[in-house]
Amino acid sequence: MTGLVLSLDQGTTSSRALLFSPSLAVLAMAQEELAQHFPDEGWVEHDPEDIWRSTVSTARAALQRGGVEARGVAAIGITNQRETTVIWDRRTGRPIHGAIVWQDRRTAPICASLKADGVEAMVRDRTGLVLDPYFSATKIAWLLDNVEGARAAADAGQLAFGTIDTFLVWRLTGGRVHATDATNAARTLLYDIRRGVWDDGLLKLFRVPPAILPEVRDTAGDFGLTEPDILGGSVAIRGVAGDQQAATIGQACFRPGMMKSTYGTGCFALLNTGASPVVSSSRLLTTVAYQLAGRRTYALEGAIFMAGAAVQWLRDGLGIIGSASETGDLAIRSDPAQGVVMVPAFVGLGAPYWVPEARGALFGLTRATGPAEIARAALEAVAYQTRDLVEAMRKDWPAVGDTVIRVDGGMVASDWMLQFLADTLAAPVDRPTILETTALGAAWLAGHEAGVLPDQDGFARLLELDRRFEPTMAAHERERRYRNWRSAVDAVISYATR
Repeated sequence: MTGLVLSLDQGTTSSRALLFSPSLAVLAMAQEELAQHFPDEGWVEHDPEDIWRSTVSTARAALQRGGVEARGVAAIGITNQRETTVIWDRRTGRPIHGAIVWQDRRTAPICASLKADGVEAMVRDRTGLVLDPYFSATKIAWLLDNVEGARAAADAGQLAFGTIDTFLVWRLTGGRVHATDATNAARTLLYDIRRGVWDDGLLKLFRVPPAILPEVRDTAGDFGLTEPDILGGSVAIRGVAGDQQAATIGQACFRPGMMKSTYGTGCFALLNTGASPVVSSSRLLTTVAYQLAGRRTYALEGAIFMAGAAVQWLRDGLGIIGSASETGDLAIRSDPAQGVVMVPAFVGLGAPYWVPEARGALFGLTRATGPAEIARAALEAVAYQTRDLVEAMRKDWPAVGDTVIRVDGGMVASDWMLQFLADTLAAPVDRPTILETTALGAAWLAGHEAGVLPDQDGFARLLELDRRFEPTMAAHERERRYRNWRSAVDAVISYATR
């Protein structure tokens, strides 16, 4: 077989490799879990060597399971956990420290100090982001300040920085290519998303030497050739995108007004806003959706911290379910008249509230409340939080209208949850046949650039719809339920900020 595309999906909890045919069939897949390290409270790290080993191992396994040699692969696409930061020695290729993961909060004091200095408005104007430890810039500064000799070595041009995509490209090409794409650059707090350049003022603000930065390239483009001994032959790397942007592409959200929402541990909703960045008045993020042929397309992004993680809490914390798949059946058997509301703010509230001090709560409990009602409340909370994001997007960009929501991720296997989502949003919800949309997006970028996959319209025609969920709930009931949710959120925020 020839003309195949290998998609490398390096995530927070695992590394995966998927082999796609020109008709988008998944011919083979391999996955390995990635160890998490918590060296201190609020610190989260990965071993970059674990990331590298698992990426290579899954790539080789996918090729073997598909019965394919390297010469049968037209291109590689890479998608990655965003914001996670690695710095390595240019001479040896060895990281100077563990990778600081996007979830890591160690640089919160740096962000607080910068906010106190009154620079957040300037940072937000240039980057579209808020000042938060989530992003890469303060992670870089921490590494240079806390690893012995790192800052001097960086100033001397001996070190290289990258998000995970950049680190993998460097390793795969034997150190010949030090590059990232615009979607990943846009998550660093160092990149001017309007001008499409590393910003000198931001580099000075965060004390990041320009010499350590990668070149920023198109999302689909030339990222070099892999070393022959890695996969048994050289393969061209032709696409790179951060995971949420890759999922947006994998859902073929190529036109302004199209929106996707991914339901995994958390939920990330991206709305394509076209050729101009939209400034959010609701504290949503403005980001680069993709950059093709030098032209940037922008998106509004909202993040929910707890989606599937709330279901995991039902299983691991409360022990009321044995597997996540049980929640839909429990919800069906629940008593909806009880009106139990869960606000899953276990790690604070994200967009559009941004209250890190908030903590989770259950409202409306009675002696009749049982596992079914609590499971229902967990699924309903995902829908209510999604509506919070959609309402914020409508305020920021009225052209949203009643757009169809394209969904993916592990939670969308639940028909009950998607029907409730459609009812809550008063909008259709589309579930695709291929749920591996993140890997698929990276595959399309690489495959189209390599000439084996069609253009945007052709790609969209290849995607098949598994099911569309249409809203059926009466408007007065929908609004009553949503008012109850907002009252519960207000109570959680009031308690947290008392």
